[in-house]
Amino acid sequence: MRFNRRQFNTLLLLATAGSILPFARSAAAAAEPVRGGTLKLLYRVDPGNALFAINTSSGTGQAIGPKIVEGLLTFDFDLTPKPLLATGWSVSDDHLRYTFRLRPNVKWHDGTPFTSEDVAFSILRLKEAHPRGRITYQNVTAVETPDPLTAVIVLSKPAPFLIAAQSSSESPIVPKHIFEKLKPGDGQTLQTAIGTGPFRLTEWTPGSHLIFDRNPDYWDAGKPYLDRIILRIITDPAARAVALETGEVDIGEGPVPLADLERLKQNPNLVVDTTTYAYAGPQQQLFFNYDNEILRQKPVRLAIAKAIDLQEIVDVALFGYAQVSPSPVSTALPKWYDPAVKAHPHDVAEAERLLDEAGYPRQADGKRFRLRLTYNAYLTPGYADVIRNQLEKIGIGVEINKYDLPTFLKTVYTDRAFDLVVESLSNTFDPSLGIQRAYWSRNFQIGLPFSNAANYSNPDADALLEAAAIEPDEKKRWELWSKFQHLIHDEVASVDLVAAGSQIVYHRKVRNHVTGAQGLNWSFGDLWIDTSAS
Repeated sequence: MRFNRRQFNTLLLLATAGSILPFARSAAAAAEPVRGGTLKLLYRVDPGNALFAINTSSGTGQAIGPKIVEGLLTFDFDLTPKPLLATGWSVSDDHLRYTFRLRPNVKWHDGTPFTSEDVAFSILRLKEAHPRGRITYQNVTAVETPDPLTAVIVLSKPAPFLIAAQSSSESPIVPKHIFEKLKPGDGQTLQTAIGTGPFRLTEWTPGSHLIFDRNPDYWDAGKPYLDRIILRIITDPAARAVALETGEVDIGEGPVPLADLERLKQNPNLVVDTTTYAYAGPQQQLFFNYDNEILRQKPVRLAIAKAIDLQEIVDVALFGYAQVSPSPVSTALPKWYDPAVKAHPHDVAEAERLLDEAGYPRQADGKRFRLRLTYNAYLTPGYADVIRNQLEKIGIGVEINKYDLPTFLKTVYTDRAFDLVVESLSNTFDPSLGIQRAYWSRNFQIGLPFSNAANYSNPDADALLEAAAIEPDEKKRWELWSKFQHLIHDEVASVDLVAAGSQIVYHRKVRNHVTGAQGLNWSFGDLWIDTSAS
């Protein structure tokens, strides 16, 4: 199904009322791109070594990688695929063979020719090492390379989402001659960060900045328009706001505390874009660590769910920039979300009763037991603050553990030193890719980021997930996803919280800041600086 732009906008989660985004886009389209200049890109966490999304679904790999590496396809705002490293593609009648015709005369940044061998290597590496790729490519039996410019992905069962997964941020194609020497879990270095994209990574100072210079040999002649991108890492929220207001940086995603957005909207030099782009499928969840004996008890999980007021999270933690989203399928994915799944009613008295009956009465200090709560470093601390306050009202002591991103990933996915975690596991553009990773028992693997952190295992859930992942009939697939949503909700396998889209703040001189469904997670090859608006 295809939507025109107006139809698609009706599906956006967050309203763009008050934004001058439509005018900005039309002005950008009408103006002639200007070559040259430097874009100062704001980034709010240290990316560590996760620059390419070949073995991680982290936001850093999705945002930074596409400036350097590319996927087979790119996507318009309505998820219509367009050529990138592949110039054409076809699918067999039985949905088991996907043939991609590759772009000729493309070279890696080190001068090595790009070929189908790189595609075959990348698809199989994604299947092995990427949290979502393990689902996307689980039924891949081979990647045939009949010639240097043809790659054929062969499946044992259909994968109805495979074409939509071929973006630079989801399935980057990496150089075989570089990455075959790396272990699947290895991160990137300045020497290994080699791609086919419009920019080359030329400088990298961890914790400070990355510099990307124009690739003079880029296959799309005349692009990119920019000479350079300087990515500034600024972890302090107040400093990020000042940097935007003073012009120290030009653009950033989720750059400032939500309380500051109204002030920034009044700045005539800045534009605030609150659009939810189709590739995102935002969803924030509270996961339990099933290694904790207390949390394995459903009455305890239900008590926690009833103690949490989702609307308070929207209003207090997120200043209204979100929507209650009580199912594992985000309300931002109306095609798959079952509205019959409702939030567990907020009921403090009932939560207290459940905990008493479960054998956890209040002790002399008023506490029943204590839990460690952490949260994804990309998220506002407000999530943890609100949830702690709500749980302490029913006698659960909560210790909030705040970490930077690398430490968070190690703590949750390797050390498993947590009890509750607020995660931001995007549904992406398809629930099989964004959701299955979090609940599929086979996706519990020590050290695999953004996977089944809970160590949740349910044969019925597994069966529904596996059936939905290969069902080409959309009606039957919706029914499978509906059953899954009800199962997870009824079992309180997690507490699904809200769908909170991001906000992009940019200087009005930045043109073509977004060109498709990936939001800012694209190459910036068509982005340019309007010097007349400086």
